[in-house]
Amino acid sequence: MQNREDIKKIYLFEKMPVPRSVAVLAVPTIISSLVMVIYSLADTWFVGLTNDPVQNAAVALAAPVLLAFNAINNLFGVGTSSMMSRALGRKDYDTVYRSSSFGFYCSLFFALIFSFLYIVFRSQLLDILGAKPDTLSATSRYLKWTVALGAAPAILNVVFAYLVRSEGSALHAGIGTMSGCLLNIALDPIFVLPWGLNMGAEGAGLATFISNCVACIYFLVLLYIKRGRTYVCISPSKFGFKKEIIIGICAVGIPASIQNLLNVTGMTILNNFTSSYGADSVAAMGIANRINLVPMYIALGLSQGVMPLISYNYANKTYKRAKHAIVFSSKISVGMLGIVTVIFYIFAANLMGLFISSSTIILYGAQFLRGLCLSLPFMGMDFLAVAVFQACGIGRLSLLFAILRKIVLEIPFLFILNYLFPMYGLAYAQFSAELILSIAAVIALSRIFKKLMSEVI
Repeated sequence: MQNREDIKKIYLFEKMPVPRSVAVLAVPTIISSLVMVIYSLADTWFVGLTNDPVQNAAVALAAPVLLAFNAINNLFGVGTSSMMSRALGRKDYDTVYRSSSFGFYCSLFFALIFSFLYIVFRSQLLDILGAKPDTLSATSRYLKWTVALGAAPAILNVVFAYLVRSEGSALHAGIGTMSGCLLNIALDPIFVLPWGLNMGAEGAGLATFISNCVACIYFLVLLYIKRGRTYVCISPSKFGFKKEIIIGICAVGIPASIQNLLNVTGMTILNNFTSSYGADSVAAMGIANRINLVPMYIALGLSQGVMPLISYNYANKTYKRAKHAIVFSSKISVGMLGIVTVIFYIFAANLMGLFISSSTIILYGAQFLRGLCLSLPFMGMDFLAVAVFQACGIGRLSLLFAILRKIVLEIPFLFILNYLFPMYGLAYAQFSAELILSIAAVIALSRIFKKLMSEVI
């Protein structure tokens, strides 16, 4: 016999009007997705108040390592979430429990491995990141808290949100991650600024570490309170290496993870290019990137929020409802990002001025932001297409798009545009790649729609 929460979840996925279902799932997810970028923005803003380019450059140079966390988040967060939602659509609840437990314990294990590898290869990694003698110490101190000690809580925080969201509890996922975010914002000035502990970039890292720990505690308490009324299971008794579950999670998670590693590679190359122009250019690109991440993560949150709805209805063979959700989400995403692009382009210098007072960094950063923001509307379409591939378990297409985005398009554009337009051309590589990729996204989605609708007929 179904309990009240089961009935509510079935109504959300099967009966609720699509725009409302998308809103219920996506709004808390957007908030949740913004957490990492808000962490970064808070760090950037408070470190920027020191008006020290070296401290700002340290936060920018460390960004690829923190972004690399998403390789684990995507493998065991995206992969497990997709597997759980599809199993819910089939009413296969044992698979939901086992998938959840597998995703949790594997993400914990690999997070600890991540920290261990960083500690062992710290010197080599800092060199790869582009840290120079003037930025080496500050970057290392920031990474001590965010990676050496903080990888596990940072990764589990995000994976927990994916698992909770997969059963439709997007509000709790948002509350959990936002609790850590708000704490981070409150702690940053205390740890970073001269009137507090005056730790600079290292203080920002410490604030992030504490905040992620608090967010993890929230999720653990939530699962304890909801025990017996949630499909999210972290019981060791449900953990195992069941072939179908491993294949189902990895089919979606591995391509998503590779996509993230390619993102890290692209950001590392970008940082190495900008570091050759000095600490001011690194700080400027870092701040511009973080400003641009806000609307980007809103689009990412929308695409991830609608994923459980698409997964459930795909598995349930209610393809018209899945298509409706995709079309509605694409209109919202592309339209919203188009408006943001215009605002960012016009007020680029003003936005940079919120984070730093150096006129040189503001000048560089405004030009960088104008180039970066042009990619936003096309990126919204690309994110949604990848979310559809992941929701339907079509991992090969999400992997193909990851390879196209970075290896075939963006990284070569970084070399070409930096050669043609030194330094400033770097900001337009992403726009060039996303424009081409968005055309491929529309073609791929059209073909998926055609195939699914033919099955209905």
